[in-house]
Amino acid sequence: MCLRSGTIRTDSSVGSDKCTAYGDISAANLERNIIVCIKKYSLLLVCLVMLGYSCCRITPSNSAATSGPPEGFVSLFNGINLDGWNVRQAENRDWQVVDGVIDCDPHEGQGDRNLWTIGSYGDFELLVDWRIKKSPYINRAAKIVLPDGTYKKDDLGKELLIEVPNTDSGIFLRGRHKSQVNIWCWPVGSGEVWGYRTDPAFSPEVHAGVTPKVRADRPIGQWNIFHIIMKGDRLTVRLNGKLVLDKAQLPGVPVQGPIALQHHGERKDGEWGASFVQFRNIFIKELNTGS
Repeated sequence: MCLRSGTIRTDSSVGSDKCTAYGDISAANLERNIIVCIKKYSLLLVCLVMLGYSCCRITPSNSAATSGPPEGFVSLFNGINLDGWNVRQAENRDWQVVDGVIDCDPHEGQGDRNLWTIGSYGDFELLVDWRIKKSPYINRAAKIVLPDGTYKKDDLGKELLIEVPNTDSGIFLRGRHKSQVNIWCWPVGSGEVWGYRTDPAFSPEVHAGVTPKVRADRPIGQWNIFHIIMKGDRLTVRLNGKLVLDKAQLPGVPVQGPIALQHHGERKDGEWGASFVQFRNIFIKELNTGS
């Protein structure tokens, strides 16, 4: 094709040099047409890129994304209601299913307000997504837990006190508050087993064993993943892929019992914070003896 002012070649035969008149296509008109086409195709390209991003982007960490159980696991929460769970109060004002997650809206009250599984479990692997959704109160008497499970002290031998967000919950294993995998905001991190770490009846080895090796918590508002293995009297906990407890011994732990999500109802500054927490994707695999 050859272009001249007011003409356009339409004969594409080899060696041909004829140009045939085709309307009144000036160089200026041709330039305007080309610019319009570029703008249209540029807009289309931008739209396609934005569409691809919206379809392929990663789900935000605070969304209620759910998934099916991994191979060998079964789900303890159906994402719809609390079937399979037991609230040991005539009136449940604390636990609801909201947007596909178990939501704790804690209130103070008497009696056991924790949320228990109906089923009872011995040796198992447990996967739990959890998050602290907010922490409006302050604990001004939190402490710095050392690797051996004791508290850091000042030069005068007094335990150091620090301020942390005052939210507290956890997961009870085999039916006991004592064998609770902690969820909280202390610097030592979640996964600690308070009932064993602070009991003077147990050895220093037990205290150190149930003290987190690393703080693996994500910021308040983001989802975390517990991978808990309970086998015999030994407890292993991974938090967000990091090893927190490694075969910690829980002397005297029952052979079997239900699992519970812990409730604290104190909506105030203080030592034990209200359980403003949520749970989802709760999967369990029971382990055969000797496996």
